[in-house]
Parts: sequence; structure tokens; C-alpha cells
Amino acid sequence: MTTFETYLETRNGTVLDDDLVVVLRNIAEATREISDKLRTSSLDGLTGATEITNVQGEAQKPLDILSNEIMLEACRKSPSVSFAVSEELDSEIAIHGDGKYAVIFDPLDGSSNLDVNVTVGTIFSVIRASTSGEILKNGRGQLIAGYAAYGPQTTLVLTVGKGVQIFTLNAEGVYLMTSADAKIVPEAKEFAINAARRSSWDDAVASYIEEAIDTGHNMRWVGSMVADTHRIFNRGGVFLYPADRNKPASGGRLRLLYEANPIGLLVEAAGGAAIIGTSTILDIEPTSLHQRVPVIFGSKNEVDKISAAYRERIVEAAAAE
Repeated sequence: MTTFETYLETRNGTVLDDDLVVVLRNIAEATREISDKLRTSSLDGLTGATEITNVQGEAQKPLDILSNEIMLEACRKSPSVSFAVSEELDSEIAIHGDGKYAVIFDPLDGSSNLDVNVTVGTIFSVIRASTSGEILKNGRGQLIAGYAAYGPQTTLVLTVGKGVQIFTLNAEGVYLMTSADAKIVPEAKEFAINAARRSSWDDAVASYIEEAIDTGHNMRWVGSMVADTHRIFNRGGVFLYPADRNKPASGGRLRLLYEANPIGLLVEAAGGAAIIGTSTILDIEPTSLHQRVPVIFGSKNEVDKISAAYRERIVEAAAAE
């Protein structure tokens, strides 16, 4: 089986330059370390929450803080990294003055599920940015995107802009490729949405879900974005975290730079689609590091149905004016 290191060597000099290989190698090593920490977290007293809140206003878990520091150390070990952007930090952190790549990450997505032993993950992307002013760019500017899913297995899912490769961590701590050029099936009768928020959905989402239920779709909702994403990579379906129509100023729940954009690039590279409604996620021009957006992604035919529902609502609204 192809190891992660062999994959990096065969891509070196083509899609990836030497500097990006170092960045990716260090990120992969960071996910191995986070995986090890999670395995014994309850034995090491790393469960529960701290009294610290992050920029999102969320209580930080000890493992949020530890995972963030592990990812920052991976950036420090990479001479070409200029800045690090994290969900857990108020602003970007300068790493190396002569660096040319920024690493953007959610160090431990889904950490609210840690105490119940549900799959969580690390989401990351790498963009070209020599100055802080270059960090705010749309998702098409991502050179690398990926996530590590920490569950019964630790899995690393990666795209370097074309195709998606999946690696699984073995007992010796080596990532082995278990799926080359992974694809998301275009149709699947499964959807992931928090049904408790039904009253806040807009009409396009509500109509899609009603039709999906009527046509025999199943609902699957973990509440950990990485876990729900990984299921879609394996079985297809669609994930929806739409905007709350009762709170339009919030813009959505998930963060554009380090959640929606990396997942959006992975999904598109695997033949799926990722939208916020009428626009594709990767074409959104960010306005701030922690900008929130609605997120809908997964099997292309399913996402296309939702996109069509949004377009119909626009036509109806225009006709009513």
C-alpha cells in the first residue's frame, strides 16, 4: 500500500513544491499527535471544559487548546509558513517573516462531542500568502485542503487541488492510502441536518427536506461536521447547515475560511457540490477571518436540487414584486 510519505515524494516537483511537502508532512505529523492525545484524553484528565472562551464565544476544551498548540507547532516547524489562522485565535499569528504560505485550520472540529466519544476532526487548508492582507481570499485560492477524522480509525482526507486521496493510520503510526481518487456518488438517499432547527429553515431547505422524506430518504445527523462529511465521502448524501432565517445578521453557523472552504474544495475535487444557497462556497469573497456562512454540500445531484429550489424562490419573489 502507498504510504503518505511515498505519495508526497511522487507529487513533489509537480503539484507540490518542496516547501509544500514540508508543510503537509508537518500537518500530518500533527494529526498523528492529536490522535494519540485523544485516545487517552479521559485517562489524562483532558475532558470537560475550561473557563476560557475563544473568539467565537465558545468555552474551550483542554483538547481544543492542546490541539491548537500542536497545529501551531507544525507551522513553526515549516519555514515556508508565513501565518497561521485558527478558530481558537482572535487574529492571524505571524510565524516566519519570509514565509509564503498561510495555514488555516480548525484544530478540533466537533469538540463538544468529545465527552461522549463521537468522531471529531482537524480541518485545514493552505493558501499562498506572504502578507496578512493576502489571507482573505476565496476558496479557489486554496492549494491544499484536508481533514483528519479521529474515530474508530484515524483517517486523513486530502486534496492538492485535483482528486481526493484517503489515508488511514496503522498501528505503527504510518498513514497508508486506502482510497485513491475518492469520489462522492452523485445521488444517495440520505441527508444530514439538525431537525430541531426546523422552524428556522428557509423555504428552499424546508421544501427539499419534505420532498426527501416523502421519497424515502433517511436522516443521518452526528452533529460533528467532520463525521458527517466522512460519511458522505463513503456513502454519499447531502449535509445542510442553512442560515437561520430568524437571525439573518449571523450569516450562518459554520466558519468560511477554516470549515466551509476546505470541505468545499474536497467535495468539489471528489465530484460533489458545495453551496450556500444561490452561490458556490468556493466563490465567496471573505470579509473577515471568522466569517460565518450557511453550508450545503454533498452528492451533486442532491445539491443541484437544493440550488434549483433557491432559484425558484428568487423567480417567485421577483414575480411577486
